[in-house]
Amino acid sequence: MNKRDFIAIGVVILLSVIGFLTFTLNQKSGDNVKITVDKQDYGTYPLSKNDEFSIKTDSGYNTVVIENGRVYIKDADCRDKYCVNQGKIKSGSIVCLPHKLVVEVVSDNDSIDAVVK
Repeated sequence: MNKRDFIAIGVVILLSVIGFLTFTLNQKSGDNVKITVDKQDYGTYPLSKNDEFSIKTDSGYNTVVIENGRVYIKDADCRDKYCVNQGKIKSGSIVCLPHKLVVEVVSDNDSIDAVVK
């Protein structure tokens, strides 16, 4: 490898780090947690208030925890427990497919990012 190869690798690494930091730092956390079960609204809860509750459906149960401005699924009786392994989030969503549960962090003033025709 010559000097130009090292410079090219350095530039690629630098651009990757800048892109990652830009994406990570621009993610906005929401104000509320919106929960839907089987496409039906279950409830909306403030992200600022610590809370824990169990959601029981015909398919099973999930224990949802709102804590310190983040939300996570503490326990579930689904087989793969993918929703439990998602961890604590302050933006985005957690989905439990077997129970048809969606836990989504939303903002009070959600705005349209793009219009698709």
